[in-house]
This record gives sequence, structure tokens and C-alpha cells, in this order.
Amino acid sequence: MILTVDTNAYSALKRGHGRARELMESADRLVIPILVVGELIAGFRNGDRTKRNMDELEHFLSEPDVEIPPMDFSIADRYGQLVADLRRKGTPIPTNDIWIAATALENGARLLTADRHFERIDGLMLFGLDG
Repeated sequence: MILTVDTNAYSALKRGHGRARELMESADRLVIPILVVGELIAGFRNGDRTKRNMDELEHFLSEPDVEIPPMDFSIADRYGQLVADLRRKGTPIPTNDIWIAATALENGARLLTADRHFERIDGLMLFGLDG
């Protein structure tokens, strides 16, 4: 199984969330969108444990089954399709989350997240943190 990790899923892992750990450990590959990395770093820079959190993230990202895929044309095209679909349905979600969903879809991955608004995206397979 390929699993895309949302920002809140990584945070849950670091807080010791059992389901997050179990799903990430059982995945064959973890896809970490660069937007998730950026959101995490932004959060770290607003906290008081920046160095420790950065070191832990760098270690996590260096694991052999963890990948930051390139933002390429296919992901941009998927993003554009999702934006259009969500607007047509009148169900927008945050812009970064559309990019995260596009990355998951283009990598054939399920998305691990606590955000229910991802359910608005047709074809996106989800694992919720709450089961």
C-alpha cells in the first residue's frame, strides 16, 4: 500500500497516535507532499523546539520507504481538475489540501488525514486518524 501523509497525520505520529503509527509502518511507501513538509516547517518555526523537530523530520524523510515526489505537470493538471470540480460542486477546500490530494491521486496512494473535507474529492481514498 502507498500512503500519502497529511500534515496532521505526521503530527499525530509524533504525538504517539497508535493508528497513525500502525498505518505508516504497514505501508510499502510513504509519500510526503512538499506542501506537507512546508506546513510542518512553518509550525516548527513558530514553536520552541525548532531544532529538535527539524532533526526528527529530516530523519523521517531520510527513511528508505519515504519519498517526496516532484511537483510535476501531472500533479498540476490534477490540481486544476480538482479545483474546477470542487468549484462546480460548490465545495471548496483549502488550497494546500487540494495540492496534497492531487499528489496522493497522482501517486495512486491513500491519504492519511484527520481532515474530513478531503471526502469532497471524488476518487480520493482516505484513511482517517479516528478509524
